[in-house]
Amino acid sequence: MSCEDSTAEKGGNSPVVLCIGMAGSGKTTFMQRLNSHLHSKKKAPYVINLDPAVIKIPFGANIDIRDSIKYKKVMEEYNLGPNGAIVTSLNLFSTKIDQVIKLVEKKQGKISNVIIDTPGQIECFIWSASGSIITEAFASTFPTVIAYIVDTPRNTNPTTFMSNMLYACSILYKTKLPMIVVFNKTDVQSCDFAKEWMTDFESFQTAVQKDQDENGEQGSGYMSSLIYSMSLMLEEFYHTLDVVGVSSYTGQGFDEFLEAVDNKVDEYNEYYKAEQERLLKKKEEDKKKKQAKSLSKLMKDLHMEEKKKDPKGQDSEVLSDYDDEEDDEEDEDGDDQLQGQVYPDEEEEALGGPQREYTFAEDRQSELDDVSDADIKARYRDAFEARGKTASSKTAENIANYIRRSQ
Repeated sequence: MSCEDSTAEKGGNSPVVLCIGMAGSGKTTFMQRLNSHLHSKKKAPYVINLDPAVIKIPFGANIDIRDSIKYKKVMEEYNLGPNGAIVTSLNLFSTKIDQVIKLVEKKQGKISNVIIDTPGQIECFIWSASGSIITEAFASTFPTVIAYIVDTPRNTNPTTFMSNMLYACSILYKTKLPMIVVFNKTDVQSCDFAKEWMTDFESFQTAVQKDQDENGEQGSGYMSSLIYSMSLMLEEFYHTLDVVGVSSYTGQGFDEFLEAVDNKVDEYNEYYKAEQERLLKKKEEDKKKKQAKSLSKLMKDLHMEEKKKDPKGQDSEVLSDYDDEEDDEEDEDGDDQLQGQVYPDEEEEALGGPQREYTFAEDRQSELDDVSDADIKARYRDAFEARGKTASSKTAENIANYIRRSQ
């Protein structure tokens, strides 16, 4: 069953093939051959070029990063080197990734695949923030498959082969997407040895030992034990991969590659999509928890962590409802009186407020001179003596009245 028929039956989106590989692995030539192969079967793909530094591409691109971003101008304007300019160009392009997704969505039903070429400097795409944004944007909308292109003739050495597989393992762990390992240039070197190494551990150990003997290396050194340990670890990793051998020059193996894409689309829908939905759900829950925590902290800072109720028992709705409950009270007569508020006297209110004024003589020393002080003392003495005489006469009169009433 072809990729287009499989997608049509499921009623889903066209699969996205993200081509990633080391510089010189034949990635761009693979894109050209895959594009030509699909066109020959009347299954036009949607082609996207994300390599801003390439001078010429041997295929027609529906979306080309070079149309909107000039690589050399980025280098000059930001004073960057080649790799820094690639990363910056991808950063600028990723800000418009939503528009790219909309353009691809409009073509659904008219295309069989979306094939994307990435920069030859693999680390500029995989390990950059813009690369993650672009990959996740496609993976969240379309079934996305990673095609990891390997230069077969350069991997006949077991150590080089293992280094390449470790890189593939890191990409799989980073992207968390289905991966197809594509051994390119099989017209120059068959990939049978690589498939055997990936399925037969002892065969790989024999190749490692043979390579050490040819180079005169000791078999009990640090590198040997490291290679053996890594080969054991990668044995489990190989089981999750689909391995395909192709020749971008002759077109051999591309039908097998498209069948592998169909298998990985099923794997994406069964495992990766569910995992992605779980991660998105968890991210949304974490966001809500963070917002609730921030709101709780804000309420605590405003001394409103506990929601108070109004006198009628209804929940408070405005900030003024959180004022002290004892602010408004009724006195015994039923009149509203503010707590601690003292009203002015009626007379003062009639006069427009308090009319108290305190004035002092400019020179008060005259009030405290010796003459005035002696005069004051004499007046106090005379008043005291007069009061005593009056009191004595009143006492004698009271006694006489008492004797008279008793007789």
